[in-house]
Amino acid sequence: MQTASQEFDSQVSGANVEALETLEAMAQAFFSESAGKWRSQRRYYTLTSGASGASGTSGQTQEVESFLTVKYLEPDSVELAGLAQKHQLAADFQFSCGALVTWESHYLNVAAKKKPNLGSTIFGIKGNLMYRDRGFSTSRPVTAEFSMRDANSLCLKTAYNGCSFEEEIRLVGDLYRTRQTIICRAGEEQMIGQYLEKRIA
Repeated sequence: MQTASQEFDSQVSGANVEALETLEAMAQAFFSESAGKWRSQRRYYTLTSGASGASGTSGQTQEVESFLTVKYLEPDSVELAGLAQKHQLAADFQFSCGALVTWESHYLNVAAKKKPNLGSTIFGIKGNLMYRDRGFSTSRPVTAEFSMRDANSLCLKTAYNGCSFEEEIRLVGDLYRTRQTIICRAGEEQMIGQYLEKRIA
């Protein structure tokens, strides 16, 4: 016979499982809605802070235009199997869903003409964690905690190499997405990235 404490723990555990399953289902729908081709216009703002402000590098704005392709990934996809291996997860581990994002980026306001930046990244969802094969500023696999304020808003928190990253991605109708990324180091905000993305296919 269960004690009152054991019964409470069981109820809490069951509620947590149900909450995570609901979160996964919301993420699946969000990733599915995001599938397609997007034109992304974004700006990175370097914030004023101590030494960087003294050196004259604060307040800089970097404008970037990117063309993104988002592919929804089923749990049994080859890409997600490879992502699980990169994170050294158990052989029978399976993500609930994921996405493959490829991009071509053009830097618009740099003095020297830069070649387009090409790349890709893989995302996998399990519970309240989002696994990636690379981070914003590292080529190593990273893991983020995520939450969903509602069906159209996905929020991420990631930390590595002494930096923390907070990001919100929001679907606006069928044709637009907005994104905002705040990058901090040692508890101090260093950069803000703001994005407007329009579906083109």
